[in-house]
Amino acid sequence: MTSTLAMPQPETPVEQSKPKRLLTLAEFRRKYSDREDRYKYEFNNGIVEKSSSSMNPKQLFIVKNLNRRFIQTQAFADGGELIPEVEQMTSAAQLRRPDISYWTANKIKNANESISEFAIEIISPTDNYIKVGEKRREYFRAGMKVLWQIIPEEQSVYVYTSPTQVTICEGSTVCPAAPVIPDFEIAAEDIFSK
Repeated sequence: MTSTLAMPQPETPVEQSKPKRLLTLAEFRRKYSDREDRYKYEFNNGIVEKSSSSMNPKQLFIVKNLNRRFIQTQAFADGGELIPEVEQMTSAAQLRRPDISYWTANKIKNANESISEFAIEIISPTDNYIKVGEKRREYFRAGMKVLWQIIPEEQSVYVYTSPTQVTICEGSTVCPAAPVIPDFEIAAEDIFSK
C-alpha cells in the first residue's frame, strides 16, 4: 500500500495584492510638495515614501547646536546656509528631503535642482536600517560628498565621506564636514548638549 503526503491547502484562497499605481514626479509634487501634516514625503521610482518627521520638537536642540557652530564658519560668512528639508533630485526618478542640508549662496541664488554636497539626517528608532543604507548610497551616487547620520538615542554621529568610508563620533570625538565645509567641526557631545 502506498501513501502520499498531501500538502495542506488553505481554507480560503490567498488574496493577491494589487500592485500600486506608480506616480509621476509631477503628480508627486502636486500632491505632496506642500503637504504639512507632520510627515515627510519622498519620491522613489514612482512610489511615495512616507515617514514621520525625524526632527521632532524634542530634538530641536540638535538643530540649534549645529546652527550655532555653523555661523562661525567661512561658509556662513560667504552666504551659505544650513536649511531643513530642501527637495533634492538624487536621480531622474528619486526626490529626497534630507533633514538638513548645506547650500552655498550661489546655489540658493540660482535655485537649481541639484544635490547638496553636505547633508545631515537625524535617524529615528522607527527608521528602517536597510532603507537608511539605500538612501545613503543614493545620495553619494548623486554627488553628495559628506553625509552625517545622527542617532540621538545612541548620542552618536556617523560621518560618511563615501558610501563605505565612515567615522563614528561619540563623546569628545569631532565630527568634520570637510572637504565641503573645512572649518565646520563639532564634537559629538556638543551636538547633543541641552
